Amino acid sequence: MSLLTNVMDHSLDDGYAEAAARKGTEEGEAGQPRTVRARLGLAAGLVLAGLVVTVGAAQARVAAPTVAKEREELIDRIQRETAAADKLESTVDTLRDDVSARQRAALKQNGGDDRADLVGILSGAVAVHGPGMKLVVNDAREASSGGNGNPRQTSGFSDTGRVRDRDMQRAVNGLWESGAEAIAINGQRLTALSAIRAAGDAILVDNRPLVPPYTVLAVGDGDRLSTRFQDSADGLYLHALRENYGIRTSISVEHDVRLPAAPSVIVRTAQPSTEKGTS
Repeated sequence: MSLLTNVMDHSLDDGYAEAAARKGTEEGEAGQPRTVRARLGLAAGLVLAGLVVTVGAAQARVAAPTVAKEREELIDRIQRETAAADKLESTVDTLRDDVSARQRAALKQNGGDDRADLVGILSGAVAVHGPGMKLVVNDAREASSGGNGNPRQTSGFSDTGRVRDRDMQRAVNGLWESGAEAIAINGQRLTALSAIRAAGDAILVDNRPLVPPYTVLAVGDGDRLSTRFQDSADGLYLHALRENYGIRTSISVEHDVRLPAAPSVIVRTAQPSTEKGTS
């Protein structure tokens, strides 16, 4: 009975207990360097790391005022250049008005004033007004992944709910085809030399960036122009964008649409014909 009691009270003998204790002690000391050299190396590494962090923080603190100053100088330069560009544009508009007045005065003496006005309207060199329509195209409220029957053919942007340059190209071409006599987008008059392109996610009209919503004003027979455009292939294209991607569009007939003159109409190649027709 004493043997059974001893076995029950001491399931592991003293040798096993000593081995377990010795193993625990060795594992506790394994994470620390055992020699003085190793401990000195660890201390030196920690000091070096702290020094690097301290020097980096000090350099960043010293460079912060310089970066802020450079940023302010860049902002000031941008503002100055923008003001200079606005002043030059105003000067160009004044000179254009003066040239137009002189041209009309010279042509009026030869009975060509009406013809000059017509050429100016067709070329976009003069401001115009008259009945027409307004087309507003805006991005979708929320980006959508699109649906079946993709009318875009190719995907240039990942966000299909945004208006793209080719969408505006089709809208403008559809208005010309439907009978528009003059068109402007967000106040930017279109001419025969105008280009609608993309730069990143921005839409450019004659290298000027536009922001949504895109308001397209067109001079023409308002009711007829609106009906023909909505029934055209380009009008149906915009309808498909609205149905599939949530792009917002609205069309309204206007009694008086006013369009500014184009900022620059430069003729580089064309020359007036001096040949007379033969009978």
